[in-house]
Amino acid sequence: MRARRLLAATSALAVGAMMLAGCSSTSSGGSSSSGKSVVTIYSPDTGTEAQEFRSSWADWAKKNDITINYTGDKDFTTNIATKLQGGSLPDIAFFPQPGLLSAAIQTGKVSAVDSTTKANVKKGFSDDWQGYVTSGGKMYATPLDASVKGYVWYSPSNFKKWGVSVPKTYQQLLDLTSTIEQKTGKPPWCAGFNSGTSSGWPGADQLAEVVLGFSGPKTYDAWVKGDTKFTDSSIGNAFTQLGKVLLNPKYVNAGFGGVTSINSTAFGDVATPMANGTCALTNQATFLEASFATTKTAAGNVPKIGPDGDIWAFPLPSKTGKVNAVTGGGDFAAAFNDNAATKKVMQYLSSADWANSLVKVKDASFLSANKGVDASNVSDPLLNNAIKLLQDPNTTFRFGADDAMPNVVETAFWKGMVDWVNGTSQSQVQQQIQSSWASAK
Repeated sequence: MRARRLLAATSALAVGAMMLAGCSSTSSGGSSSSGKSVVTIYSPDTGTEAQEFRSSWADWAKKNDITINYTGDKDFTTNIATKLQGGSLPDIAFFPQPGLLSAAIQTGKVSAVDSTTKANVKKGFSDDWQGYVTSGGKMYATPLDASVKGYVWYSPSNFKKWGVSVPKTYQQLLDLTSTIEQKTGKPPWCAGFNSGTSSGWPGADQLAEVVLGFSGPKTYDAWVKGDTKFTDSSIGNAFTQLGKVLLNPKYVNAGFGGVTSINSTAFGDVATPMANGTCALTNQATFLEASFATTKTAAGNVPKIGPDGDIWAFPLPSKTGKVNAVTGGGDFAAAFNDNAATKKVMQYLSSADWANSLVKVKDASFLSANKGVDASNVSDPLLNNAIKLLQDPNTTFRFGADDAMPNVVETAFWKGMVDWVNGTSQSQVQQQIQSSWASAK
């Protein structure tokens, strides 16, 4: 899941190239020598994730006499722009970020979905998700997989020992933090912003979660578009709320050092102190689960993930606790022609049947926000929980703000979070990030 997220961070570089597209598109959508229909799919997913995609439609394709030729490309964002310019397009492409999909739609080369696919999307996905695939009143794509950020990881047994419970509001989370610190005499939280040239993105994710949870989707959407400035009081309040944890030396950085050690700690390394009990709380996405596979509990065992296990997680609470404000990511499928076989594949990819097939792939790392997914098909308790969260009508979902902002702003955002932890004043950081918008417009 991380590979797709980091790939999306470069999407703005490709968006400009897409706007230059002017050649007519060509794609296969034809037949093989055996007479079978052939549909080509081009995607950023490679390796294990690519194989999971292939497995998800294998039986259906065979039954429907369609050959799906899938190509994964780590340089998707650059190369899809080249394909849009040169006309050598696949039948279907999987876009890892809504801004990238929007830019492709604006070239005029993406085909609007047919009535069946449109009906599937309207039935299976919330208004939030439908908005990402609609432009100018027309629907051009279908949501595929999804990921959920903003989980707070903890030890159920320690919570029982300390006599505390899962908080329902952000203030209750702060109160919980204080209680744990008083009971243990140690910082409860661990955090890591280090990710090489992308350092700072975990902080950007966490700030976005707080903005959505405190100010709601209207302000969040305006912020992503640049209409609400980083210097706005709503964004300043989010910094303040997040800083009550991350800038408090009494609360961080368990297992690593003081506040500034957050920047030298790799984002996945927080799994180790969580597993051995050194750290009580950390904020990370569902993909942190993979990091626990190489850690040990204090008893020397690989931690069990689950509500009754060694480690479990709950969504970061919003201000009021009345709604789930969730940030995350996902992919979208869009077609470049109206060939019969292409439309048939799009219809399948938009259906609950395919979504269930995807999440049932052995050891699958994928989620889906499709309302027709049967969560009982997913044995992993965390992914099961995340699917139910995405399907909850009280959940407000938005893509991570930094991923949806122009590349120059995203880069400044990441750097700003690092500077903030290193001691640069909040107001200065807000002004520095905001100034990057001048280069984006």
